[in-house]
Amino acid sequence: MTARLAGRRALVTGASRGIGAGIAERLASEGAAVALVARTLDHHAVLAGSLRETAERCRSLGVDVAVIVADLTRDDERDRVVPEAVEALGGPIDILVNNAAAAIYDRIDGYPRKRRRLMVELNVHCPVDLAQAVLADMTARGEGWIVNLSSASSHHPDGPPFDLGGVRGVYGYYGATKAMLNRITTAMASELHGTGVRVNTVEPRAAVLSEGADQLVGHQLSADQIESMEAMCEAVLWLCDCGPDHTGALESSIDLLEREAVTVMNLQGSAAHPNGYRP
Repeated sequence: MTARLAGRRALVTGASRGIGAGIAERLASEGAAVALVARTLDHHAVLAGSLRETAERCRSLGVDVAVIVADLTRDDERDRVVPEAVEALGGPIDILVNNAAAAIYDRIDGYPRKRRRLMVELNVHCPVDLAQAVLADMTARGEGWIVNLSSASSHHPDGPPFDLGGVRGVYGYYGATKAMLNRITTAMASELHGTGVRVNTVEPRAAVLSEGADQLVGHQLSADQIESMEAMCEAVLWLCDCGPDHTGALESSIDLLEREAVTVMNLQGSAAHPNGYRP
């Protein structure tokens, strides 16, 4: 552990399990105080992990932790997140990681309106609202880091003919929300360039088998289609401490780590991850 984030306050959404929980722990391992956000405090009916457990792991690393239970699909719930985080951590947010997302896969020709609206609320409006809520303090201080979690599903498929085997045939609307988030990232970065606020997105180069992803698509993937949770979290950490000129980037996790020659650490920051990019 290098304590490279000591003195900074980070807000991480979707922190009850999976990539969000891993990011929170990795940031805490480098000394950041963390505000953790998820819809429920305790266990999901199906998936392992909880906001309470993430908070316990982060506190064990010796940092201040705030726990915020909020339904981020609702305007009124989103609006209280940043003020509560600032009050609980004792100062403005330096790092915002927009990780929370709804991944509801289905064909677009029959995709229900209610699900479309939910996906846009959580995957697009929520990151924008939270970014707007932290920007005044960031620009006043002359620095800040906003990292949006994206997905390779945002890429356009080649064709015709189109290869839509497996989940590729049903993740189109989810991918559309991530493509919108990517464009918002570059727009915000260009508007804020010169203020010291860095705004970037990062997507896994291969699948990260979080609890939800493992249940949804784990059985369809071979070993070379999977990257370690630690690799993804290390890429996010790098973007939470990058220089002011690194902004507006649409990064791929392993590509970033290879380009910057970053060693993948375990989530506690205490040792190199034994398998590097692989689980």
